Amino acid sequence: MTSTGRTSSLPSIALVGSPNSGKTTLFNWLTGSKIRAVNYAGSTVDCYRGKSLPVYGEPLAILDTPGIYSLQPHGKDEEITLQALNEVGERAVDTVIVVIDGTQLNRQLYLVRQVQELGFPFVVAVTMLDISKSSGRKLDLDKLSELVGAPALAIDGRLGGGVQELLEQARTVTRSRRPNAIARLQWDDVRIEKEIAISEAWARAVVFKPPDKQTLDHLRRWDRLLLHPQLGVLFFVLIMASLFSSIFWLAAPLMDLVDAGFGSLIELTFALMGETPLSRFIADGVIGGVGSVLIFVPQIFILFIGFTLLEDTGYLARAATIVDRPLHKVGLSGRAFVPILSGFACAVPGVMAARNVRSARERWITVFIIPFMTCSARLPVYALLLTFLFPRGDSWVAGLAMTGLYIGGLALGVAAAAILNRIVKREVESHFLMELPIYRWPKLGFTLRLALRRTSSYVRKAGPTIFAFVLVLWVATHFPYHAELGPAEQIEQSALGRLGHVLEPVFEPMGADWRVGIGILSAFVAREVFVSSLAVIFNITTDDEASIQSSLLETMRSATWPDGAVLFTPASVAALLVFFMIALQCLSTTGVTWREMGSWKYALGQLVVLNVLAYLVAIAVAQGVGYITSV
Repeated sequence: MTSTGRTSSLPSIALVGSPNSGKTTLFNWLTGSKIRAVNYAGSTVDCYRGKSLPVYGEPLAILDTPGIYSLQPHGKDEEITLQALNEVGERAVDTVIVVIDGTQLNRQLYLVRQVQELGFPFVVAVTMLDISKSSGRKLDLDKLSELVGAPALAIDGRLGGGVQELLEQARTVTRSRRPNAIARLQWDDVRIEKEIAISEAWARAVVFKPPDKQTLDHLRRWDRLLLHPQLGVLFFVLIMASLFSSIFWLAAPLMDLVDAGFGSLIELTFALMGETPLSRFIADGVIGGVGSVLIFVPQIFILFIGFTLLEDTGYLARAATIVDRPLHKVGLSGRAFVPILSGFACAVPGVMAARNVRSARERWITVFIIPFMTCSARLPVYALLLTFLFPRGDSWVAGLAMTGLYIGGLALGVAAAAILNRIVKREVESHFLMELPIYRWPKLGFTLRLALRRTSSYVRKAGPTIFAFVLVLWVATHFPYHAELGPAEQIEQSALGRLGHVLEPVFEPMGADWRVGIGILSAFVAREVFVSSLAVIFNITTDDEASIQSSLLETMRSATWPDGAVLFTPASVAALLVFFMIALQCLSTTGVTWREMGSWKYALGQLVVLNVLAYLVAIAVAQGVGYITSV
């Protein structure tokens, strides 16, 4: 249960609604929070608590529950919502605000019927009325209030219109009635069909002038194109390739600006402190090491903008249906897509979102394959290695390669699921219900603010880890200190260098020497640290004509084995890309998996299997590509 402030002993209002209904947006308006909900079901399986803003008068405790379609529990999200509504004592819910999408009344009034059955005093908040009106629909809110037996008010999620009036109505309902003892719903199939029929009848009674045929045909034409079994996959690949290509060419000016800023800081450090061990530590170790990763922040920012645009337009939910088809063929239901998609941002929330998968067998398989998804922590590594292979002039090629890595991770996850599907005992097949949101024009200002907030969150999360590890790495490469040795010899004779030489035979089959091997090991702290490790181990310095990134790339191009052979070849770089695509190099993910699955054997087994697999495949790629390029 996530809390945004002290809420005990306050009158409590719970927000209940389906995914995409605008429930979390209303919570943000009421509490001043900045929680972001995405437009597919099951993305949140926890509750958020907050206190209403002073502008709304006497404070209230506001509870935002997971998006659900029913209060008759079949999954973790519904169970959590019902449990929250049944709280007693200081956290007891006094009133329920049922949030429904005005464009989906025929389905979402079913949830209102269930709240009635449970006996809670409630108010209905109707959202998306602006969209409903633009499609030619008008709602009679007075008639809706009469049918449901509770106030029904319109809410503007974009501007906050109607929120004050909604809260006033909720206060009135709270003071007039208290909830009775709550019983779990026991609706059989006959009762469910009856309630659905009532909900549809209510929707017909309050809706005037249904959507015109032209509007419906327009929406259906887009869906026929984007959800086509073959063309839909093609459009999906093209859209993702365009996004990943923009990561290279659109972010380039911003990357140059960040790079120049860190380069100036290094020059300023030497200008103020001179050439001393301390200045080298600050300039090359701290500023150079951290800067080598933060240079890629503009690319992460562009990536977040792209995903936010796809999300807000309604396409991301449709992409879910494209991926849903192969999931069913490997024994997973559509519910598995939610944690899998979350894994593309970070595996940790992806593993937590797997609570929403009803089947224990499917949850077991889903959690196991989530680390195959390409999280944002891999992006700096991919960006560096792909920039090495494809200069900036080949941004489309690099973008296609990046798309291949993302799709490759997903394909490997599906393949692993297919194998586990044959091994793990099958249960009764579960089903998944997902509404497709209507197409919307995204709001550019909101998109930029959200992408900036997500990027800032990434920097705050990764920055301290990178900073701390770079300090340790620099010290380990400079002690014991040998004044008579040059920088390269000093690192090779350091404690870290000696350890690297001991481990070098392990990494040599995949085309990596001891320096790259140390970088791979350091990535288990955080994948982004791989880039910083290379910058520190290769002793990257800058001058007036070279930036941190260009210096690192140039050093990589000139790096050799002791016999003079080139170290970073297409074969060795391809092996590194494949290794990072498969390997589970995130101890935080292992810890969360241990907690969520309740089994250290499962968590450690996953850690070992994925890393051994990554190692073996990387060796095969290095040897295979090396053989092909040598012929």
